[in-house]
Amino acid sequence: MQLFYTPDILPNAQHYMLNEEESKHCIRVLRLEKGAEVQLIDGRGGFYTGEIADAHPKKTLLQIISVQQAFNKRNHYLHIAVAPTKNIERLEWFLEKATEIGIDEVSFIICRRSERKELKIDRLNKIVTSAVKQSIKAYHPILNEPVSFERFMNKPLIGQKFIAHCEHTVKTSLGDELAKGDTCLVLIGPEGDFTPDEIDTALNKNFKAITLGDSRLRTETAALEACFEVNFLNR
Repeated sequence: MQLFYTPDILPNAQHYMLNEEESKHCIRVLRLEKGAEVQLIDGRGGFYTGEIADAHPKKTLLQIISVQQAFNKRNHYLHIAVAPTKNIERLEWFLEKATEIGIDEVSFIICRRSERKELKIDRLNKIVTSAVKQSIKAYHPILNEPVSFERFMNKPLIGQKFIAHCEHTVKTSLGDELAKGDTCLVLIGPEGDFTPDEIDTALNKNFKAITLGDSRLRTETAALEACFEVNFLNR
């Protein structure tokens, strides 16, 4: 399967022209010719099958043969808000794997103990796009610009809300609390964890404190564990 990410394609399109980068990859790298069949995803749930009508290395023209909307749509919406890791490669790893498993939205929160406060969202989006294509997802996760923990908590946050932290306080588990088929938001803190004040702020905003097991996890591992649990519990 030759899959291309085409976020600007229209749902009722009969033809579509690949941009120069994708055209070069299609014709020069993959060496596809006129009549070859390819698949397109728009990141909004559309999965298209097309046929090469003009194998031009800079502007390949496709004829759209069929389209499926809401392709492999999951029964829930998962939003993880995570503090960026000091080592950017660890955050990139999380985004790649979470995309493959299934995630809808990622917010980056700058906490009191955060060691990284700036991100290149364009680069991170490219990593996510690659993972979308690799795992044949028709939905492209939303990546939000970094904001302070305080600002994030003042947003209108919907659905079930959880905060994972390491403080020795009363906690529950996602298995005991998660309702299937709903929107779910999980907060994951920095390497040094959320501060007690940040935890209190979340609890006062009706977040539920959860545990992700007995082991002390790195930020990106905790975020991926939450991603896996939510998807598994929604099966």
